[in-house]
Amino acid sequence: MLNKATMPGKKHSAGSTGNSAGSGRPPNRLIHEKSPYLLQHARNPVDWYPWSNEAFARAAAEDKPVFLSIGYATCHWCHVMARESFEDEDVAEVLNRDFVCIKLDREERPDIDSVYMAICQMMTGRGGWPLTIVMTPDRKPFFAATYIPKTNRFGMKGIIGVLGELIGLWKERRSEIIESSEEILSHLTSSQETCAPSDPRPSLLTEGYEDLALRFDESYGGFGKAPKFPTPHTILFLLRFWKRTGKARALRMAEKTLFAIMQGAIHDHIGGGYHRYSTDARWQVPHFEKMLYDQALLLMAFTEAYQATGKPEYREAAEDIISYVFRDLTSPEGAFYSAEDADSEGGEGAFYLWTIPELEELLGPDDTKIASAVFSVRTDGNFSDAEPRSRTNILYRTKTVKQLSSQLEIPEPELISRVESIRLKLFEAREHRPRPVRDDKVLTDWNGLFIAALAHASWVFDDAVYRDAAERAAQFVLKGMRTAGGELMHRYRDGETAIPAFGDDYAFLIRALIGLYEATFTITYLEEALALNKHFMDHFRDTNEGGFFGTSDNAEALLLRKREIYDGAIPSCNSVSLENLILLSQLTGDSGLEEKAAVLARAFTVQVRQSPASYAWFLTALDRVLLPSQEIVLVAGSDTKGFGEMIGRLQREYLPSAVILCRLSDTLSIRLGDSAPFTREMSAAGGKATAYVCTGHACAMPVTDPDTMMALVSERNAHNH
Repeated sequence: MLNKATMPGKKHSAGSTGNSAGSGRPPNRLIHEKSPYLLQHARNPVDWYPWSNEAFARAAAEDKPVFLSIGYATCHWCHVMARESFEDEDVAEVLNRDFVCIKLDREERPDIDSVYMAICQMMTGRGGWPLTIVMTPDRKPFFAATYIPKTNRFGMKGIIGVLGELIGLWKERRSEIIESSEEILSHLTSSQETCAPSDPRPSLLTEGYEDLALRFDESYGGFGKAPKFPTPHTILFLLRFWKRTGKARALRMAEKTLFAIMQGAIHDHIGGGYHRYSTDARWQVPHFEKMLYDQALLLMAFTEAYQATGKPEYREAAEDIISYVFRDLTSPEGAFYSAEDADSEGGEGAFYLWTIPELEELLGPDDTKIASAVFSVRTDGNFSDAEPRSRTNILYRTKTVKQLSSQLEIPEPELISRVESIRLKLFEAREHRPRPVRDDKVLTDWNGLFIAALAHASWVFDDAVYRDAAERAAQFVLKGMRTAGGELMHRYRDGETAIPAFGDDYAFLIRALIGLYEATFTITYLEEALALNKHFMDHFRDTNEGGFFGTSDNAEALLLRKREIYDGAIPSCNSVSLENLILLSQLTGDSGLEEKAAVLARAFTVQVRQSPASYAWFLTALDRVLLPSQEIVLVAGSDTKGFGEMIGRLQREYLPSAVILCRLSDTLSIRLGDSAPFTREMSAAGGKATAYVCTGHACAMPVTDPDTMMALVSERNAHNH
């Protein structure tokens, strides 16, 4: 397969906002912001404020409600509402006259978004973006909605009518509004009350598997009905459950889902990477934005699937993601950008769609026939959202190479070569189209996820390029996104680092640093992980109930200080922190960290048991501690060859419950001994590379033969079933 990282991609414009509407209009206050999303609205006729005390002070002084609109730069329906309403003079006149208006980038301020999204879900039974909140000047909401059309449509009230009703209530029935907002806050606070602590048991893992089995779509893969999200951490849990128990169905559910994602239109078959989700059950109608966190989590899933099965298509899928991110989402500093938009010139998805005449002009009749068979292209179009762009096709696959070879009467090697040639021609032609906008801000948490995924891929595939890229990104975050006192910051863009870090930033970056230690055995990464974890424990931990808040104890006070556990599109801070504490305990031998992990797990177990499939990363973390784990310590000595053989054998084995430590040079061994005291007395037997295999807090005799080492690893894994 051609390495798409070497393809010359068309350049994105720096800091591109993708919103030229109103470009001749004087800017509002958002022009001074760095967020690409806020800059998209900087020339709206709406008199927007960023989230600020100034806005709420004005609302109080003028006795006006606050209109809060939350979205993100690559959100399709945010663009629709902007075009219909926020760029409209009539809507702006009402908003500017009767409200104080605030625009918020939910990716810059996930803390604020999380609180008001919970309120929207409580009030309306659903959520999503754009998120619309109307609140009192003291920040108490009394109205919530998502997308609102400009005019009445299919039973939905238009925004001018909605605003009129709200301002009427504000002026004439203020006491009812205040009472309603107080009730909403009371319900919100009570919804955050924790259940009584309960010890998790191994049966919880089985309950999670059974819950997923009930939701599994036997026909098309994935879980539940449309829309379908990839949720790769579900795959990670199933792979581990299969490894522990030998349950063949767990592996089958994971593989069928991964294969459906690879083959479906959620996969960009021409340029690599994956779209956000599929609007249909068959994975054939994508929602087109590409998010860094989806690339990270899918990279983890494909890499582990390759480890577990040895099937080359999973490695190809992993490398496809890496190539895309290297080409289109990597900053000059080596960090990773946030996303690419769903929209471009021509509408949502236009960048990715093809007609038969376009294919024939580019490929000629013979290759168009092949492309049509391979990618499910039809003369009348296959894309259900194509109207008014009729006869357009999104590319997806439904047949294997073997099936296509028989259908087209072309030998498999020749067919593979011709399909790759077709893909390259389409890629080069597509690069001349107007590109979707790129959100070029760098977020610590999302970078943490991709660094962790890339570090593990570098280990599994023994790839120095991947390892170097992961290290470069980590160094940028560690050096360029911290205060002088060492605290992390959340966002970097256009030379500016801003916004104190959230729980996700710490949890995900700590996980990345652990992954980098495991991939490189560079002790500095373990030391950094321990230092950041200490700060995280000191400032984010709920010392009363257990677990971690999403915001620091010195962060801006909001209506509620939330503790997240739900593993949605992104795993929760608490689920990743649970795994971090377990891993750091195993790597250092610090039982105090394991006890803190136990307190965290007990705090959420009752909640998780109510719907375990919704907490897949939490279950994945529990898998490491509810059943015996392994610590494998390698001591290099002077036996470079033997040490390399041991490393190579471990790289090829799927060992999801194991951690590996290495004692290398004398200086590094001393530093490892400081961080992991239990390794201090472990030495190279007779100067040979030596392995110590420990399971369930007990170590076997040291061995110097790679085959004997792997026999011990396998034997002790077998005892875990």
